[in-house]
Amino acid sequence: MRVAMWRSPAAACLVVAVILSAVAAAGAEYVKYKDPSKPIGERVDDLLSRMTLAEKIGQMSQIERANASSAVIQKYFVGSVLSGGGSVPSQKATAADWQQMVSQMQRAALKTRLGIPIIYGIDAVHGHNNVYNATIFPHNVGLGATRDPNIVKRVGQATAHEARATGIPYTFAPCVAVCRDPRWGRCYESYGEDTRLVQLMTSAVVPGLQGDPPGRHPKGTPFVAGHMNVAGCAKHFVGDGGTKRGINENNTVASFHDLMRIHMPPYDDAVIKGVASVMISYSSWNGVKMHANRFLVTEILKNKMKFRGFVITDWQAVDRISTPPHQHYYHSIQETIHAGIDMVMIPYDYPEFVTDLTVQVSNGSIKMERINDAVSRILRVKFAMGLFESPLPDPRIVGELGNKEHREVAREAVRKSLVLLKNGKPGKKPLLPLDKKARKILVAGSHAHNLGFQCGGWTKSWQGQGGNSFTAGTTILEAIKSAVDKTTVIDHSERPDKDSIAKTAGEYDYAVVVVGEPPYAETAGDNLNLTLPSAGQKVIKDVCGLVRCAVVLVSGRPLAVEPHVGAMDALVAAWLPGTEGHGVADVLFGDYGFTGKSPRTWFKSVDQLPMNYGDKRYDPLFPYGFGLTTKPPRQS
Repeated sequence: MRVAMWRSPAAACLVVAVILSAVAAAGAEYVKYKDPSKPIGERVDDLLSRMTLAEKIGQMSQIERANASSAVIQKYFVGSVLSGGGSVPSQKATAADWQQMVSQMQRAALKTRLGIPIIYGIDAVHGHNNVYNATIFPHNVGLGATRDPNIVKRVGQATAHEARATGIPYTFAPCVAVCRDPRWGRCYESYGEDTRLVQLMTSAVVPGLQGDPPGRHPKGTPFVAGHMNVAGCAKHFVGDGGTKRGINENNTVASFHDLMRIHMPPYDDAVIKGVASVMISYSSWNGVKMHANRFLVTEILKNKMKFRGFVITDWQAVDRISTPPHQHYYHSIQETIHAGIDMVMIPYDYPEFVTDLTVQVSNGSIKMERINDAVSRILRVKFAMGLFESPLPDPRIVGELGNKEHREVAREAVRKSLVLLKNGKPGKKPLLPLDKKARKILVAGSHAHNLGFQCGGWTKSWQGQGGNSFTAGTTILEAIKSAVDKTTVIDHSERPDKDSIAKTAGEYDYAVVVVGEPPYAETAGDNLNLTLPSAGQKVIKDVCGLVRCAVVLVSGRPLAVEPHVGAMDALVAAWLPGTEGHGVADVLFGDYGFTGKSPRTWFKSVDQLPMNYGDKRYDPLFPYGFGLTTKPPRQS
């Protein structure tokens, strides 16, 4: 009976009220902001009224975990800590190790005068990707190919559970960019080129991460359902997918009408779903840096769209208002805070930031009203998350990290993300699905047995990495071996010798060639020619010229494959599928049918770019939404 009462929210509030009354009767001071039975607005106002300027600026500061010692957290009243890409307690840290680290930081924060907990953030952009043994889901471009908001929501839920398993309650996800040019190095972080597709997925993933807001939830009010959900972050506001020539952090040249029509709608959907925060883009709109754009950040996002969560910068973005970076830093702080920035990601320069902002508030250059607005928004999210009631990680849920259920969700997402672009040469029988009982097959290519290449950037490190030892998962080669008959002989070679293949070509029933891009992230991925790496081109030419072949392309975007398509018997866009290679084999061998539809227009030549669905001059190799379908045998 006692357990049932405690699980009831109303009963829980009653118990809290009784306890607080008893404390008050005993002579201790009643503190409204610590009372969970009070409305969040009242708690925010009460806490804000007690805070010094130093404590307020501390709440606006987010620093890198490597700097977040207990002494620093307490000295600067730090409000938030983050892990940059690849910033981990140790290379193979367990969920318990992560929890221990977060707990140490949190206890330091709780010892400060007001005991305001930190909010720890991390880039969990396709699963909890910084963490060893986490489930790595397909990147967003692959999820866009599924056209299935249900699987995207479940990916969000699983990601939230794995983040919480490590004690982390805040993820810098989802990316809701509308990528209009595949030359952009972040294009794989976008669900697709069409605004409506990005909206569909945004409306699914935000509740996946944060939980479903109740009916009639006020628009813009941040909502996080419970201890297994995380605060989300819609990014990068706004227009980052529309920069000139797809150059990262470049200028988006567009009318206000086109900005609102193409790039803004997913943010409105995220705000409607109660997203906790919005991250600003490094890019510019018509020459104005987004981090300094008060019109878009304050007047549009905060006022017109009624967003009441907090606005956060990207990594060291205040520095990058100027060229070269960090020049006129004092003035850059003023510009960004005036624009409407609430939390500043200052991984290393927090002492300078705190000093400069303190001076500017003290001399009136930045009004206290603006500071209070920023801090109120941050506190609102922390209260909505329940951080004040449950600030420490839950050791009972460490088993959520990389568990079987989440890997099955990822495997399903992979199956649904694969896009079949070609199946059979003219006048010949389709090659797919492949025969499981083949006598002998050849598996070739750089990406067949390389988990890191399969996952892409933002996997264990910022830029990603090659190899099979940095985390747990199944390569496409391993999945093929599991799928075929025990009697099937598999030859595997990353770069098979053409002369050797010629001598034994008649022995192979077919070949599976798995090639693609190496991992990359952000600017390092900007690519103006989008050619398939030469090693991949050679394998296709050598193998497909001698053996019936299915080419599986592992990439974050369409590549220039037209010269090679004629040699292929089948072509599959696998995007960046993540750790669960079994999902690829499930469809190649017909246990499940191909259902994916391309989230991007596939160009014939890069000279056509940018080219998107609906353009007047639209002459693609494969159009947006293209995807051949197959059915598994049981559905025939």
